[in-house]
Amino acid sequence: MPRTTDLALSRIVREQIDHPSPIRQIMKMAERRNIIEMGLDPDDVISFGGGWVNHEAPEAFRRQYEAIAADPVLFHRSGAYTATLGDNECREQMAAFERHLFGVERLTLENIAIGAGSTQLTHDFFRTVLDPGDTVLLLDPTYANYAGQIAFAVNGARIVRVPVLDPDRWAYLPETDPQRVIEVIDEAFRVHQPRLALFCAPDNPTSQIVPQVVVDALLARTQAAGAWLAIDFAYKCQYFRTPPAYYGWSPEDYPNVVAIHSNSKWARGLGRRLGWIEASRPLIDAIERVQQCSLLCADTLEQMAMARYLREAIADGSLRRYIDETNVRYRRAADATLAAIDTHLGRPRLVPAGALYTVMDVGMDGDEFVRQALKATGVLVIPGRGFGETLRRGVRISYGPLVSDLGKIEEGMGRLGAWMKTR
Repeated sequence: MPRTTDLALSRIVREQIDHPSPIRQIMKMAERRNIIEMGLDPDDVISFGGGWVNHEAPEAFRRQYEAIAADPVLFHRSGAYTATLGDNECREQMAAFERHLFGVERLTLENIAIGAGSTQLTHDFFRTVLDPGDTVLLLDPTYANYAGQIAFAVNGARIVRVPVLDPDRWAYLPETDPQRVIEVIDEAFRVHQPRLALFCAPDNPTSQIVPQVVVDALLARTQAAGAWLAIDFAYKCQYFRTPPAYYGWSPEDYPNVVAIHSNSKWARGLGRRLGWIEASRPLIDAIERVQQCSLLCADTLEQMAMARYLREAIADGSLRRYIDETNVRYRRAADATLAAIDTHLGRPRLVPAGALYTVMDVGMDGDEFVRQALKATGVLVIPGRGFGETLRRGVRISYGPLVSDLGKIEEGMGRLGAWMKTR
């Protein structure tokens, strides 16, 4: 019998193993064993690396789990399959969620597919709309996982990037020079003819929100080209300013626009995998066929609890209060992070418009900075290069995990600042 190590892996898997996510590489550095090998105390390490939220899920949501688990009939039902596109009640409540919070009208359950989080849904969306050789337009910088997801979902698909960060002025170009960005988008469509344009709102890693004028240009170019425009709304509920008009777009009005959602961030459901995608009815039908082979159905218990919670929380107004109160907490953490950077480091950084992050110019290769800083200070940040070349001399700083411990933010930036002054 051949050994497992003698059996061939697929070419794409071999390629991706040889090019691992730089974020995952850095996070491995922060594992307890590696920290000890560096001569550091793991309990003394302060991490700004995690892309996760740390507020509490709604208490009324937790009580729905209690009620389902306490009822033998409901608990039995929670172990059954739902339809591949999801339980109809949950799909209806996701549509109600969007209408209630963001004014997305003309949205019904027929526009919604439920899945096991935005990662799985994004993969299946790529499989649904892309062929080998197609081009995907991404921003630079943007979410580091997209490149790997595209490679695994559609082997041979290509990526073209539109720079949105000016590394010399450390400025977010869609805000400071939108016409320049639109001209680059026009050139990308003329030369590369992308089949799909994809961006986050707010963005990971910059926590910026692409302004309406740039998104209107993307809409016009994709419509003219017969291409898709996808918006990753994983952080949609984390916003610090009035959301732009496209937060309320419906696929019934814009059939080439696809919205990808996650419950991981707003409901602090990172490990309770549930998300949904909003799209035109023909695309939802196509995604159903893909999910029949990839997922079969999303978690039934999670769908039951979420549907029951949303039905009550929308009716009594507690959902809106929960979202607003949570945003106050993250805005406070963002302000504390910026103040600490300004006080202790004095380095260029972006002001978050939402989400969990800021990006900071460290004036050197970000990978090397992260390695040196962790060993010297016990403070972990994420190198920027994995998000795009425009961020190669920068780092991503996440205040999400420390939303309830602002003192750690101050201490961490203080350690980095003291070390940088001695270099």
